[in-house]
Amino acid sequence: MAIATTMRPLVSLALPEKGAARLAMQLLLAIVGTLVLTLSAKTRVLLGPVDISMQTLAVFLIAAAFGMRLGVATLLLYMAEGAMGLPVFQGTPEKGIGVAYMLGSTGGYLAGFVVMAAIVGWAADRGWDRHPIKLFNAILVAEIVMMAMGFAWLALLIGPEKSWQFGIVPFIVGDLIKVGLAASLVPAVWSLLKRS
Repeated sequence: MAIATTMRPLVSLALPEKGAARLAMQLLLAIVGTLVLTLSAKTRVLLGPVDISMQTLAVFLIAAAFGMRLGVATLLLYMAEGAMGLPVFQGTPEKGIGVAYMLGSTGGYLAGFVVMAAIVGWAADRGWDRHPIKLFNAILVAEIVMMAMGFAWLALLIGPEKSWQFGIVPFIVGDLIKVGLAASLVPAVWSLLKRS
């Protein structure tokens, strides 16, 4: 007897069951997701010596709400918008645009966002988005993988010591706060929906 390993992510409550209407709604959600990612990249919170964007929080929430497939598709659409030269990233257009910006110091982190969406979305597809501890663990793993990718790319550009000092350490506290926020917000939404 086979046990189902996938559950429906939060967004499935708003999607038509099948057909063109479902595809159109998924496309609309992906576009809205890229707008949220852009706004979150441009929103900065001063926490210590660096400005911290809300982008990782947005990636966590989009992936947890959309599931793996739509979450990753949304992140890939966002990356495509950035590659085409749209000013969707945190440092654009001030620090460059397009593929040149993507291959700069934030390149590893940007690629890590896609992997992060896959990990968190995978967890949401298995119902972990309903449990704060399980979701926290999945998001923390995703965060560590994204930071490792960002560190590795940055280390190629400026060396490992500077990469650790400027690319990891200043973001640890802020990112842990965002991990905790995302891990509590999504299960809270599920809890509210169960009551209504």
